[in-house]
Amino acid sequence: MAETFTAPQHRTERTEPDLDLSKAEWRSGSHGVGDVQIAFVEGFIAMRNGASPGGPSVVFSPAEWRAFVRNAREGEFDLT
Repeated sequence: MAETFTAPQHRTERTEPDLDLSKAEWRSGSHGVGDVQIAFVEGFIAMRNGASPGGPSVVFSPAEWRAFVRNAREGEFDLT
């Protein structure tokens, strides 16, 4: 009988808080179409596509936001 191998889970499941973003004050770095917009809501940071404001938003904890900004500044997300 062969043994089955289950790969270890390295990724932690993440659940976003259930926030009401309908009254969020969205901010943008510029006023161009397609800008990324952010809002500070109940201690979290929400981010969305300004060209599609009715679309989904990504919600970051303060620690996740700091890591995201730090990595962006260091060029981790630059297109090559």
